[in-house]
Amino acid sequence: MNEVWDSLTSVQPEPSLRVVIGTGIAALLLIAWRPVWRHTRQVVTIAHEGAHGLIAALVGRKLAGIRLHSDTSGVTVSRGHPTGPGMIAVLLAGYPGPALFGLAAAFVLSRGYAVALLWGLLLALVILLLQIRNLYGLWSVLVFGGGVFAVSWWGSAAVQSAFAHLLTWFLLLAAPRAVLELQHSRRGGGGRSSDADQLRRLTGVPALMWVGVFGLVTLGCLAVGVVWSGVPADLGGGP
Repeated sequence: MNEVWDSLTSVQPEPSLRVVIGTGIAALLLIAWRPVWRHTRQVVTIAHEGAHGLIAALVGRKLAGIRLHSDTSGVTVSRGHPTGPGMIAVLLAGYPGPALFGLAAAFVLSRGYAVALLWGLLLALVILLLQIRNLYGLWSVLVFGGGVFAVSWWGSAAVQSAFAHLLTWFLLLAAPRAVLELQHSRRGGGGRSSDADQLRRLTGVPALMWVGVFGLVTLGCLAVGVVWSGVPADLGGGP
């Protein structure tokens, strides 16, 4: 336990530019290659529903459970007033959630705490696991958490750092694609119960504008995350 605590509180060496760029490219492939994306998208759904649940708890709603489905959709059920700022905040959290988690991860990595990031993620997954209400969701979180635990416990410092960067890039890059898929679904006549459409019914603001807000937030997080990664400074010969 002393070794674990030391690794949590110690600053790990900065990875090379090759590792940072390489993990970004690997994350992009996991997102752009459709056969793989059908499976890796579940990580985005976990973050999406986790964001709903986190905000629901913060605004005082009673979280009744989270379900994750094999088609990478999910639903978070909370009890409370069906309208008002609290419900709006919960609906707003979903699509920006993965990007904001990715941005927080990028900040932690920029300070050199890759191991602390992985163990913090494990703690968040354990808390999320307590709210899962279906077998597929339970399996999804356990598989993802098992992979994170394996790297955190048995991986070398270099492997842990690379894996942390891969997860961070994945969240930052996948979030905008999820927003694009939302709008594609809406244009095809689906998604009428989406977060954007529920926000339209609550606020009167067109759903397309909410989709735009989701897109701007996710792209903004990606841009800041790229800056925090240090890649632009390294390529430009900065310090």
